[in-house]
Amino acid sequence: MRDTKESRLLLVLLVAIAFALITVDIRGGEESPVDGARQAAAAVFGPVENGVAAAVDPVGNAIGAVRDSGERHDRIAVLERENAALKARLGSDDRNRSRLRQLDGMLKKAATGQYGIKGAEVIGIGAAQGFSWTVTIDAGSRDGIQRDMTVLNGDGLVGRVTTVGPGTSTVLLANDPDFTVGTRMERTDELGFATGQGDRPLSVQLLNGKAKVRKGDRLVTFGSQGDKPFVPGVPVGEVVRVDPAGGALTRNIYVRPYAAFTKLDIVGVVVQAPRTDPRDTVLPAKPKPTPTPTVTVTVTPSANGEGQAQGEDQTGDQTRDQTQDQTRDQAQGGDQAQDQDQDQNQGQGDPQATSTAAVTGRDDE
Repeated sequence: MRDTKESRLLLVLLVAIAFALITVDIRGGEESPVDGARQAAAAVFGPVENGVAAAVDPVGNAIGAVRDSGERHDRIAVLERENAALKARLGSDDRNRSRLRQLDGMLKKAATGQYGIKGAEVIGIGAAQGFSWTVTIDAGSRDGIQRDMTVLNGDGLVGRVTTVGPGTSTVLLANDPDFTVGTRMERTDELGFATGQGDRPLSVQLLNGKAKVRKGDRLVTFGSQGDKPFVPGVPVGEVVRVDPAGGALTRNIYVRPYAAFTKLDIVGVVVQAPRTDPRDTVLPAKPKPTPTPTVTVTVTPSANGEGQAQGEDQTGDQTRDQTQDQTRDQAQGGDQAQDQDQDQNQGQGDPQATSTAAVTGRDDE
C-alpha cells in the first residue's frame, strides 16, 4: 500500500475503532456487547490456530532443543568437574585420616618408651635391581638425622638409617636379609638375633638351645652399645613357628614382624635414646580372650514322656515290692528252719548230757 493521505486517515480510524471496542469490552464485563463477536471469531479461527500450532510446534521444539543443548552440555560439564573435585577431596580426607592415625600411634609409642623422635615421610623405595629392602625418607642431616639410628612407626621396628644426605636418608628395613638386630623375649628374657628374610617371617636364633618358646610369644629389641644402631624396647614381632631343639646349642624360631614393610608412610627416627630401658612397656596390650559361651539346654517332657516316666515309677514300685516280699519269705523260711533245728535238738536230747551219762555210768534222772 502506498503511503498516502487517505491510507494514513484509514489507519488512524482503525486504531480509534480498536480503542473504542476495547473500552466498551472492558466496561461491559461479562455482558460485553462484543462477547458474541469474540465467540464467533473463536469458533471460526480456533481450528485454524490449532492446525497452525500443530504444524509449527515441532519446529519450535527442535529449535528450542538445539538452543538448550548447549546450556545442558555446559551444566553437565560443570557437574562433572564438581564431582571430580568432591571425589578428590574425599580421597584426600581419607588419606589424611590414615596419616593422622599413623602419626598418633607413632607418637604414643615414642611417649611410652621415652624416645625422642624426628618424624619423616617415606618418599621412595629402593631400586629393584639392588635386591635390598630399603626406603628413602624426607629427613636428613639438616634435621639431625645420623647414620645407624633406629627407625620405628606406630606398629614397631622399621629398620635403621644407613645413608644420610642433607635432606633425605636411606633406611634399611628389618626384613632385609642383611639386617640383624638383637632381641629379647617378653616372657622369659631369652636373648637372640633376628635376621630378615624378605617377605617371609624374621628368623630368630636364640642363644639358649633349651629355651622354652611357644607360639604367640613377643620380642623387643635388646639394644646396642651406645644405643646405636638400636635402642632397647622397640617391639619387633610375634612368634609364629618354633623349630624343635634337636640338641643344638642354639634354637631357631620364626617371628612375624609388627611393621608392614610394603605400606610404610609415616615413620620416626629415634634421635634421642631413652634414659632407662623401657623393657616390655612399649608392646601393645594383649587382647583379652573371648569367653566361651555356655549353652544350657532345658528339656520339657511331653505327654508321652510323662506317661513313660509314670510307668517306669510303677514298674520300679512293683519291683521293690517283689523284692521286699522275697526278702520276707526268705526270712520266714529261715525262721522255720531254725525252729525245726531246735525241735530236732530237743528230740535227740543234749549231746553233752548223753556223753556225761555214758562216762559216769549213772543217770541223774
